[in-house]
This record gives sequence, C-alpha cells and structure tokens, in this order.
Amino acid sequence: MAIQESPRTRSDSLSLRAFRTRGRPAVISGIGGYAPERILYNDDLADLGCRVDDEWIVKRTGIRSRHVADPGTAAFELAIPAAQRALEDAEVLPSELDMIICATTSPDGPFPAMACRVQDKIGAPGVMAFDVLAACSGFLYALAIAESQIASGRADTVLVVGAEVMTRFLDWKHHFVSILPGDGAGAAVVRAADGPGILSWCRGADGRGWDQITYGKVEKGAYAVGEFGSLEMKGTEVFKFAVDILPRLATAAADAAGIEVDDIDLWVPHQANSRIIEAAAERAGVPLSRMMMNLDRYANTSAASIPLALRDAVDQGRVTGGDKVLLAAFGAGLTWASCLVEWT
Repeated sequence: MAIQESPRTRSDSLSLRAFRTRGRPAVISGIGGYAPERILYNDDLADLGCRVDDEWIVKRTGIRSRHVADPGTAAFELAIPAAQRALEDAEVLPSELDMIICATTSPDGPFPAMACRVQDKIGAPGVMAFDVLAACSGFLYALAIAESQIASGRADTVLVVGAEVMTRFLDWKHHFVSILPGDGAGAAVVRAADGPGILSWCRGADGRGWDQITYGKVEKGAYAVGEFGSLEMKGTEVFKFAVDILPRLATAAADAAGIEVDDIDLWVPHQANSRIIEAAAERAGVPLSRMMMNLDRYANTSAASIPLALRDAVDQGRVTGGDKVLLAAFGAGLTWASCLVEWT
C-alpha cells in the first residue's frame, strides 16, 4: 500500500497537548552527568577534515568544544557513571529502583536495550528496564513515563538516563552537521513525594517532518544494511521549527500548571544551538539570563543534553528550592516535550 505524504506545516498550525500532572507527585531527587575525557576544540576539527574554523563555528552555533568518546566506546559505558552519580546524589541504592528507562539516539545495536546493560552494571537485577527513542526529546519522553508510573502508584523510584555517542555517526567533512554533536550522558532519579515536584507536561510529535533530521537510508520501509551513511539535517527548516516550538512549549506547560511564563525562574532547553536558544528567548520575551546554556563545552548531546545542563545548573547554584524550572526539548521525528518542575 502506498504511503501518502502529508504537506509540511509549521508547528504553529498544530494544537499542542498539555496537561497538569495528577496522582502522586513525583520529584527529581538526584542528577548525575558524565562526559568522556577526550575534548575536541573547534580548531582540532581541521585535522579530521572539517573545513571551517573556530570563529565560524562559534558565530553560528556557540559551540567551542565537545567531548568525544574513543572509537569503539559503547553508549552504555557513558550511561553507567552518569546513573551511578544520580543514585549517589539521590542517596538511593540500586536495589530500591522499580524501573530503569534509557533514552538514546545512538544505541550500540538494535538489541538488547541499553537499560538492561545499565541494570547489570549498577547491580539492580529484576528491575524493569527498557529504552526509548525520541531523539533529542528522548530524555523528557522517558521522564514522562517515569512520572506517570509514579503518579499511578505502579512505581516509587525510577532511574532515567540519556546517553549518546553521536560522533560515531559523523562524516567530519560535512561541516554543517559534524560541528554540532558531542558525546555524553546524564541521569535522574525520580521518586514519589508528598509535595510539589513535576507540575505539568506538553508532549507531542509531527511525523510529517520525519525527513528534517535523519541518519541512514530508508528503502522500502527498512534500513538498507551496510548503507547507513551519516547524520543529515535540513538546517534552515529545523532552525525555524525549533525557534517556533520552544516558546510555545513554555507557554503550554505554564498554562497547564496555572502560572505565567514570566514566573519560570530557569529554562533548561535542549542544547542544540545558541542561536536557537537566543532567538527563542527573544520571541518569548524572556531575558537570556534565565536560559541555561552549556553547549559551548558539550555541544549537542541529543538525549543527554537536558540532564547534563540541569546537573550544571544545580552545581552553579542556579536552581534553588521552590524555583520553577522548565525543561524543554525538540528533536528528530519531529518530536517535542516540555516539563515544568517545582524544584525541591
């Protein structure tokens, strides 16, 4: 049966779906992050065949360096230290977990799930473990599942991990794309609580934009074995989509929580590109000082970017008890999600 292509539309033609959380409150009780030791600065990319210099990259992306895993490094190897640090931060033992959810765009293979490898390495046998693929929105999709399980009483403590080795997908000569990704992992422990925590959600996707960010050649509904190619992106279209969707995600989540966008103390957006974040802040009428950015050091780590940025925000003292924190992401698919948290 032939698949009928839908016309492309801007995100402002979509009605975003947002709601306030119900049931038992869930809080983020611990955050952990990890990045490989090897750092590539922009000027180092010339040795790999990249044809643009540091000034060009910084001006267009805000990225100055990125962490890069050694060849052959598995994504789960980055996930493990991030998960362990999140457990330590939350003062939670692996035996106390009810569920492990990993989000990744760069799995080490079609199966087994990365979550099962993490479960094995941290010592939590018997815990439900599975992966989520929603590209750069993946961590928030996984966090949404964790929150819903806690809200329903089916889980009390959930480990959520975002881990990526995105640089394995790159052809460094394709500088419009290869300058953007970095490798890393971030994790959060989510627990049931008595008071405020995760307040609201806005989540969705528009498959009509599936071809705007891709990896691999899709032929007759299946990947052509041995012809995966490299990461590809329609930069102009993605930029327009991202700048449009981020403010709308903030408004939707704030409305659902019963607050104003101006009441949000800190935005932690997906760390894709500084120009996207700056343009979204301007469109939303929000001071850039309320935007958390660490992409200058990590680049775009896809599903790991939000927990890595949140970990840095906590370390820098930018988040304190009672603050309203917005987590917002967009990614290939096209997918999106936002989450409003009252920090405890």
